[in-house]
Amino acid sequence: MERYRNSGGDSGVNAYEIGGDYIEVKFSNTSRTYTYSYSKAGRNHVEEMKNLAKSGSGLNGYINRYVKYLYD
Repeated sequence: MERYRNSGGDSGVNAYEIGGDYIEVKFSNTSRTYTYSYSKAGRNHVEEMKNLAKSGSGLNGYINRYVKYLYD
């Protein structure tokens, strides 16, 4: 997994891994990883999460707002 840059300094996201049709996210308050896939969260959400992960900003807020419980 790649460490999340956390540009704002207050994110709950610790690390992520990007796949073809999914993104895995590790939050700092748990040892578990959460997989958000096209089939459950939807292509548009997953692609936006990939972009946010790469930019290092906004991923935690996006997850909480749009896909919080849509993990596999």
